[in-house]
Parts: sequence; structure tokens; C-alpha cells
Amino acid sequence: MAIKSLTWMVRVFEPPVYCYHEIVHNKVIVDRFRNLGVIFVDDISEVPKGAPVMLSAHGSAPELVAKAHAVSGITVNAVCPLVTKVHHEVKVRSQRGYSIIYVGHKEHDEAIGTIAIAPESVTLIENEDQLVRIPDNLEPVAMINQTTLSLDEWAGIRELAERKFPNLWMASRSDLCFATTNRQLAIREITTLADTVVVIGSANSSNTVALEKTARRYGARKVYRINHPSELPSDINGIVGITAGASAPEDLVQAVVNRLNPKAGVQEICVTDEDEYFPPPPELRELLRAISALVALTFLTPIGSDSPLDDDRSTSASDTLNDLRTASTIL
Repeated sequence: MAIKSLTWMVRVFEPPVYCYHEIVHNKVIVDRFRNLGVIFVDDISEVPKGAPVMLSAHGSAPELVAKAHAVSGITVNAVCPLVTKVHHEVKVRSQRGYSIIYVGHKEHDEAIGTIAIAPESVTLIENEDQLVRIPDNLEPVAMINQTTLSLDEWAGIRELAERKFPNLWMASRSDLCFATTNRQLAIREITTLADTVVVIGSANSSNTVALEKTARRYGARKVYRINHPSELPSDINGIVGITAGASAPEDLVQAVVNRLNPKAGVQEICVTDEDEYFPPPPELRELLRAISALVALTFLTPIGSDSPLDDDRSTSASDTLNDLRTASTIL
């Protein structure tokens, strides 16, 4: 959703388009957008007055969202709906007087944005040792997690917290990202078959790092994390397992397969079929409807009910970005 949304921003506006933080934590995707005229910033003050800006998929503090609206002519918030759910949980629990234990990675964009919802109520922990040091008499207490944690990492902390706090509140439905957990379940299967595992994704991607940890935990003898096929070691042999972070484009995965050139072919390991769909952000839908109406009025044509986003569900992020890159190359 976030990648497709930023692709639409690039289509609609003359460069540069600004994006607060990396749209997703994937170096290849970010570099592709930079080549299309996107400028990534770490402070909204770097955005010129009136310039279009997108807020990343990892979620932003409420004050930052308000600041972006004040500075930008057009602001689109591409926050992942799963992160929005976590933000809502933090807001509601803090308003009800809960002390919130947030399990996440201290410097990660998602953790920073989530804690900013209610900083006076939230204590961040990264491991079981830090959980042990929290007073046992904390009451009422809630535990909420970053969406891209490792399944095993979360399970150990959750079980300890349930023993430590008998009245602990947790969401009835897991906040772990399905795209993250599905890949971790698949890599468990792959490690039973492969001598070496290649993880495609960036070092600052929490879900990619979780895949690395999972591969090692479940017995892979060699694990390599790469951004691009050119980073593959030259001496890889035997059966090789390949997985990728949630935001890695499909063409990059295929390029790694082609680079390895497997003599005995490729076997796909599937643990589930993903059919979840997140529609584009409402600000983007409104923007494109307004543009369609303006074009119709300019050329005195009927304003139809069709939207440029009608095919969004059936279009992958990789295809959308590749189409834009191809068009830019031709121009």
C-alpha cells in the first residue's frame, strides 16, 4: 500500500516529492524512488512550504502529522493499518490509566512513532531481562508490541509477562504483521531442507532481521543477508533457501534466483496464501478523485464513476513501481 501510494504521488506531482523517513525499510526500493525524484527527510522542517509530502508506512507521532499538514500543500499518511491499530491500543489503554509495556526496538521508526502517542504511559523493552526488572506490582498493566517482531522473540516475552502480571491486558487479536509471521513460518520449513539461507532485505528492516534470526535459530548453517544479487558470495553451493523481507520487490527475488542459477531447479515452499488487502490512504483517494473531476471539467467530458484506483487491489506494488520506472526511462 505504501509503495503504491508513493508511486501515485510521483505520477501526480512534478519532482521533488518529499517523504518523511524511508517509505519502507528496503534500500533497493528507496533508491528506486530517489531516482524518480523523491527526497527522503528525517525532519518535516526540511520540507519546503507547500511541497507534497508522504508519511512513511511505519507510523508517525500525532504532533508530526499535524506539523506535516501545516507545512505541506498535500500530505498523504501511508501508515500501515496494523500500526494504526497499535496506535489506537496505546491511546485507549493510556486513557484508561494503564501502564503500558511496549515490546519493540528502541531506534526503530515504528517504535518511536508508537511511543509518541502516550510517552508518559509507555515503557519500552527489547528483551526478557528488561521485563524482569519492571516492578511486579504494576497495575493495571497492558503489553503491546511492534508489529515486525520475531515470533520467537515475542512468544518468550509474552509468556514471561503473563506469569509476572496475572491481570495483564493484551490485544485479543495479535498485532504481529501477517506478512512478517508468514515469512518466518516459511523459513522454518526451508531450514529443514537448505544448507544455506539467503535473506533479501535491508539491515534497518526489523522483519528482515527477524528472518535472519529465525533461519539461524532453526538450524541454517550459513545465513547471508543481502540487498542486491551482486552481494551474493561466490562460493555458495548445495541447497539454497531464499526468503525476503516484507517490502522486498518480487523482481529482486527473481534476480537473486537467476544469479544463483540453480542446476536442479526451484522448489517453492508455501505455508499460506495471503489475500489481505489494504486500500490506499483516504487523502490519496480524495486527491485522485479531485484530479479526475478537474480533468473532466477541463475537457468538458462527463464526470464518470471510474477511479484511477479501481484496479488497485489486483495490481502489485512491484508492478506499479516497475511500470513507473519504465515510463520514466522512455521519457
